[in-house]
Amino acid sequence: MKSIKEILYVLSLPLIITLIMAFKGFADDQKLENIKAKNSGKSFAVVELFTSEGCWSCPAADELIAKLEKNNENKKLFILAYHVDYWDHQGWKDRFSKDRFTERQKQYATWMNLGTLYTPQMIINGKTETVGSESTKVLRSIQSAMLETHAENLIVKIEKSEGKSIQISYTSKSASKNSTILMALVQKKASSQVSAGENAGKALSHVQIVRDLQSRTLQANGSFSFKLPDTKEDWEIIAFEQNQNSGEIIDATSVSL
Repeated sequence: MKSIKEILYVLSLPLIITLIMAFKGFADDQKLENIKAKNSGKSFAVVELFTSEGCWSCPAADELIAKLEKNNENKKLFILAYHVDYWDHQGWKDRFSKDRFTERQKQYATWMNLGTLYTPQMIINGKTETVGSESTKVLRSIQSAMLETHAENLIVKIEKSEGKSIQISYTSKSASKNSTILMALVQKKASSQVSAGENAGKALSHVQIVRDLQSRTLQANGSFSFKLPDTKEDWEIIAFEQNQNSGEIIDATSVSL
């Protein structure tokens, strides 16, 4: 027979867990405020999430970037959610997944000497990686990125738009033979009702979904062409420069469509 002390402990355990989670949520909210407060105007954070609708642990990371995007008032936090395709054979085909995004994650694994690919994975400014659902580590990494200052050398603008086709031009003062410019076509939000796989029966909400990613050697100026899918959601272009030797992202900007 259990003692009164043991019974009281069991009864109080849910309350203890609730208080711990509430405190953690408060601490994370404070970190979000600190991110906004510490942004110097010449600092930025490019947050790249590798995720999948077929991964049971990914919704928590999706929720985290949704919270980051909601609190993104300074617009120096550039969030990109890549849906990889290696979960598609596990019972559910993610409609946003592309092999191109899996290849990008593999490139990071090479840069960072990682032995495996996993989801959810978060990478900040091409230098730091962590489990995408571990909010404390993610926020700490973003805070660190926001303490660094960078020259604002990259400018992008909409050159022309005809129907669903758009052309985006860029100019850069930091052209280097070791650098690449990447442009991502980003869908601001979407949702899916998953009927199979590890998330069967769940309605999943997504933000900052990368639908197309293009790259080329960085020059002083250039342009990219995109075709918008036939949907009514808001879209944006996120552009960034990346060192091809180290993977470090050296500048970033965006434009709404």
